[in-house]
Amino acid sequence: MSTGIPKHDPFAALRIKEFLFFLNTRFFLTLAIQMQSVIVGWQIYEYTKDVLALGMIGLAEAIPFIIVSLFSGHVADNFNRKRIIIIFTTLLIGCTSTLLYFSMDTSTIIKTYGTLPIFFVIGGIGVIRGFLSASFPSFMAQIVPRELYANSATWNSTVWHVASIVGPAMAGFICAVSFTAAYQVNIIMIVIAVISFLFIASKPLPFKEQKESLKNSLSAGIKFVFGNQLILGALSLDLFAVLFGGAVGMLPAYADKILHVGAVELGFLRAAPAAGAVLMALILAYRPLARNAGRNLFISIALFGLATILFGISTNYYLSLFFLFLTGAFDNVSVVIRHTILQLSTPDNMRGRVSAVNSIFIGSSNEIGGFGIDAFRCFRRYNDRIDSWHYRKACT
Repeated sequence: MSTGIPKHDPFAALRIKEFLFFLNTRFFLTLAIQMQSVIVGWQIYEYTKDVLALGMIGLAEAIPFIIVSLFSGHVADNFNRKRIIIIFTTLLIGCTSTLLYFSMDTSTIIKTYGTLPIFFVIGGIGVIRGFLSASFPSFMAQIVPRELYANSATWNSTVWHVASIVGPAMAGFICAVSFTAAYQVNIIMIVIAVISFLFIASKPLPFKEQKESLKNSLSAGIKFVFGNQLILGALSLDLFAVLFGGAVGMLPAYADKILHVGAVELGFLRAAPAAGAVLMALILAYRPLARNAGRNLFISIALFGLATILFGISTNYYLSLFFLFLTGAFDNVSVVIRHTILQLSTPDNMRGRVSAVNSIFIGSSNEIGGFGIDAFRCFRRYNDRIDSWHYRKACT
């Protein structure tokens, strides 16, 4: 498919009208999800003052996400992807409206049951994310021609990270006013995303040579990924980097206990990795990684790990901001390489299922990693208390 667009035009994908509507949807939906993450995290921490509760937020979302992912990939490859996205984005409005109700002073549910109802809603959002994460990348591949996959992946990543900068910062400022106002703005962002997506025409599903049973369809994505060493290597490398290097889940407690800052500063901390990623994405748009992609992938993940370690030992707010900025910049190199590999290596009729497997590898690893970090912190704190008790007993 030829577009007549110069080969090295950094704005090539942006010249496609439907891709612009797609990016607009991507921006406002990501803006809403990032806002929601900060709002819920800060709200739970305000209620509980418990670090482990922050990790439980990620786990409550990740478990349903993983459970539905393979089925969501099957759905994305067998049903209208535009309709799937609209349905589940609308359900997201319903979940956010429920969180809005919980935040109101008149709500007695939180007063009666504590934070448990919030975790149930988060689980529902995990299911919604599972279906959206399988359908969105698959639908994007139907909008842009094959020769622009790398360019579209770069701009898609740029828009996602710009929204990840603006969303947490907005949430931090609005949470300082009230959680109710923050959820109201959150709902408006999702509604704008749905309206924007309606301007994109539905795309026919790729032709399948033969029908598959549900069992074979569910396992096909896993078999394809594990049978393709290039895809498996890229996903595995990113999985372990994010699983053991994600620091986002513990930021509310880190901001309060280590850096001694409030909701506004928390918003900037959450936005810092995305700011670094945007800068790197703009660099990659003008200077794409045409050679030595494997070497660049290893270097970027190593530097991501180093920046994460430096963040972990920092007790200065501005240094912490800088190190988080670097984690986003280095992580985005691997994001663009991985997305390009997935788009180029995956057959059209398997994009939903492969995207679902990718989501299991990458999409939930941050939440699970955050839970592991927070649980480890609580375990250490518990041991410290036990050791202190034994020491006092021995001294008396």
